[in-house]
Amino acid sequence: MERLIITPKTKIFDLLEAYPQLEDILISAAPPFKKLRNPVLRKTVAKITTLSQAATIGGLSVEELINKLRSEVGQQNVDAIGDESGIYFTTKPQWFDENIIAETLDIREMLNAGEQPVHEVMSAIKKLNENEILKVIAPFIPAPLIDKSLSMKYRHWLNKKADEEYWVFFVK
Repeated sequence: MERLIITPKTKIFDLLEAYPQLEDILISAAPPFKKLRNPVLRKTVAKITTLSQAATIGGLSVEELINKLRSEVGQQNVDAIGDESGIYFTTKPQWFDENIIAETLDIREMLNAGEQPVHEVMSAIKKLNENEILKVIAPFIPAPLIDKSLSMKYRHWLNKKADEEYWVFFVK
C-alpha cells in the first residue's frame, strides 16, 4: 500500500487512517486535538479539516506541525510551506453591529451529536441580505467554515470568548 505524503492539505481523517500512531503526536502538539478521541468528531470534523486548518485551530505554525508529523513517519522535513488558507480576522471590524445579527447558530450541539454543520452554516450565510450578520458559536476555531466563506467572498470576524467558545460573525 502506498503511504500518504503529509502536506498542509492532508485531511486529519486520512492522516490518522494511514498513520494511527500520529494521534498522540497531534494531541500533544495541541490540546484542542484531544477531541479527536471522540469517534463522532473523528468521523465528521476530521474528514473535512486539513492539517493547515488544524494548525490554526491548535495555534501552531503549519511548518512546525507538518514537520513534526513527517519526521515521526520517516518523511523528509520541508523548509517552508506556503499556507494556502486565508487570514483570520480577530480585530473587531467597522462593519460589525450587534443590532444587525440576523441569525445565531450554535454548532456545538451539532458537533457533539456527530452532525456536520458546514451545510447548515453555508446555507444560513447564503441567505444573508446586505448589512445582515450571521453569528456562529463553535467549540474551536471553525477553520473549514471560515476558509469556505472566504472563498465565497464573505467577510468574517473571529472572536475568542473562552477556551472552548469562539464566535464567528459573517457578513456579505
